[in-house]
Amino acid sequence: MNILIIENEIYLAQKVVSRLLDDGHSCDYIESPNIDNLTKDYDTILLSTSLPSSLCKNIIKRYSETSIILLLVSYISDETVTNPIKDGAKDYIMKPFIMDELVRKIYHYKECRSIRRELQTLRDYFNFTMSDIDTSEILLPPSFPTLIESNSQKCADKLVFELARKMDLPICFISLTSSTWQKQINSVQGKTIIYLTDYHTLKKNVKEQLVKLIEEKNCVISTLEQEEDFPYRRIEFNNEKVLLGNSNIMTINDYVKMMVISYQGKYPDTELSKKLGISRKSLWEKRKKLDIEKKK
Repeated sequence: MNILIIENEIYLAQKVVSRLLDDGHSCDYIESPNIDNLTKDYDTILLSTSLPSSLCKNIIKRYSETSIILLLVSYISDETVTNPIKDGAKDYIMKPFIMDELVRKIYHYKECRSIRRELQTLRDYFNFTMSDIDTSEILLPPSFPTLIESNSQKCADKLVFELARKMDLPICFISLTSSTWQKQINSVQGKTIIYLTDYHTLKKNVKEQLVKLIEEKNCVISTLEQEEDFPYRRIEFNNEKVLLGNSNIMTINDYVKMMVISYQGKYPDTELSKKLGISRKSLWEKRKKLDIEKKK
């Protein structure tokens, strides 16, 4: 990291610079800066509040959007702590301080900044990929268990993310195609929305087991088929624009592979081949050609 130390106590500043250089950081040190001469960008600024408050305020105003500003204070007051933090400084540390504590604060706020940036990027990406799905007329109530029937996995996903945001709860994602889905459901602790996908791939008797398992759990389930026998709340959300707007046309082999992998656990080969419009022999040949492992 590029770190600027602004401190008029020379011995303290030299000690801080020495420690940060040992940790591999690039450091600049000044005693009393002329703000017009500060032209470099810094990841972190260690700012002594022993400097005139007007100067501190100008430095914070200039760098608060781009740098982590930590205050080095000799005493706590509105002038040394409260007002600078209101202006944009992140935190303070009292002099004299343990050097390890200062370093810990620097890394802590660096990590927080990285997490915020990553979170904002993910939010922007999510909004970008979901912008073609209108949920304004669909209300997903905060009651569980709930089944979402949709012609697009994206539609169900967006509803679940909106519900999680509304309830301020985390989401645990579990695919029902996983061989360990029961163990995963039972391992979820605390207030969490358990989001189960691929319900349509389960056989009837397995669906019955699942329904009993989630009776008292905060589960939202998505399916790409109609599920008339589901005993709890059901919501239908189909978005034709998603299908019509998809410009990617699958090859026949890709389509067959996707259908076989998705539904071979639900239908016997006789019924699956009939639904695909091919013979059982052709289905066997497709499995061999496309390297599809048959579920047992």
